[in-house]
Amino acid sequence: MKQRILLVEDDPKLGKQIVDHLDEAGFETHWLQNGDAAMNYTFRGLALIVLDLMLPGAFGLDVLKKIRSQSDVPVLVLSAKTDATVKVRALDMGADDYLIKPFWPEELVARVNARLRRPVMQRGGSIEAGDLKIEVDARRVSVKNEPVELTRVEFDLLVSLARRPGAAIARAWLCEHVLDPEREGTERTLDVHVSRLRKKLGACGDWISTVWGVGYRLEVPSAT
Repeated sequence: MKQRILLVEDDPKLGKQIVDHLDEAGFETHWLQNGDAAMNYTFRGLALIVLDLMLPGAFGLDVLKKIRSQSDVPVLVLSAKTDATVKVRALDMGADDYLIKPFWPEELVARVNARLRRPVMQRGGSIEAGDLKIEVDARRVSVKNEPVELTRVEFDLLVSLARRPGAAIARAWLCEHVLDPEREGTERTLDVHVSRLRKKLGACGDWISTVWGVGYRLEVPSAT
């Protein structure tokens, strides 16, 4: 079965080029040409979303916010804006990658393939990444089948990173969704929890990298 990709791009020439290249690469591509249509789309069953920022109707970042409220599907943002603040904002809101226009469609296909090769598989209530296994519903973590005892915050932090491997997850997002804002909702406190989590995971803790100016990323090494 072909993997399904959603493209949201209003430029008819560029959109057709992207669709043709993705289809030629073996994907099934659905193309929307305005933000309002994307806001009303059901994001289930998708392998990845390619999202332009400058759209008629709803703005691309609003679409990104809607996607993240419903799904963990990887999102590759397209934009003609080279301003670093726009890129950081897109990553902060949940984008997994950012490609600046103009670009070669072959580069986009390569980015898509690289993103979909991430060696983390989620099956129902569990997430597996190499030697690391997370049983989400049971709230259990093991490394090489050995149990690892984590606090509530450490567990939720690990799950948040593992659901979107390779993506830079913003400190502000993690503080809001993982920490208790009334007692521990500061970025400095978050850094302490990350440090403790890395130590508890042993060698797998090295997979959690700091993305300077943004937050943290779980980068799982490819299987050899």
